[in-house]
Amino acid sequence: MRAVRPVAFALLAFPLLSSAAGAVPLIQHRAVYDLKLKQASERSGITGISGRMVYELRGSACDGYTVRFRYVTESSTSEASQMTDQQTTTYEDAEGKTFSFSTKSYTDQNLDKELRGNATREADGVKIQIDKPEPKSFDLQPTQFPTQHLIDLIARAKTGETFYETSIFDGSEEADKAMTTTVIVGKPANASTSDPEYKALNKLSGEKFWPVDIAYFDESKEGGEETPDYRISFKLYENGLTRDLDMDYGDFTIHGQLVDLAVFEPDDKTSCDK
Repeated sequence: MRAVRPVAFALLAFPLLSSAAGAVPLIQHRAVYDLKLKQASERSGITGISGRMVYELRGSACDGYTVRFRYVTESSTSEASQMTDQQTTTYEDAEGKTFSFSTKSYTDQNLDKELRGNATREADGVKIQIDKPEPKSFDLQPTQFPTQHLIDLIARAKTGETFYETSIFDGSEEADKAMTTTVIVGKPANASTSDPEYKALNKLSGEKFWPVDIAYFDESKEGGEETPDYRISFKLYENGLTRDLDMDYGDFTIHGQLVDLAVFEPDDKTSCDK
């Protein structure tokens, strides 16, 4: 099965001001999601998918953010089953100028892919340096890295913006392109006590969220601006938490339900002065 992109990751083609980053603090947390097949077309051949996703964010607007992401699924067809395990670690500096990424992908416990590299945002674009599987480098048009993208989304949602287009480079798949995204933000709401994820939210159950839908387009493909490569919908909180995920890959959709949430203490810095 194809590699996946973290949601928070799962998100402008121009630099985000550091003051904006300070206005949208992200909580340090670890979120665990149970995964299951929501729907699959006959063409996909998939009869079942189950698994678990773990997303952990550490750091601050002063020191930058480290994300650890693990995505394990077992998928079945009428003839066979297969287990995939994707493990990713990224670091994005506080100003969103540098981004490092490392991913190992396993199939049935056998390593079948390792990708490691870094990206640097400059005035005229983004420079990519790949270290594994083999050294190479190339340039991309100006884009954002994942934490910037997320912070920008939250900032726009807070101002009431409901639709916009942007782009992101997240080091996934072959780490050779940025994806254009169209983002739709719904009206803020609160979780009801009957919400399946209400208990897992614990102290955050009373916080408001925005329903968000993001379509990802591969500009390098023929007609890439007309048909999205995939879509992700989720509930987004002002502190960066995401839940109630639907990951739509066209022929099949995987649902992720939040089942456990650990919130870590913020650092005690009152400013980013060294």
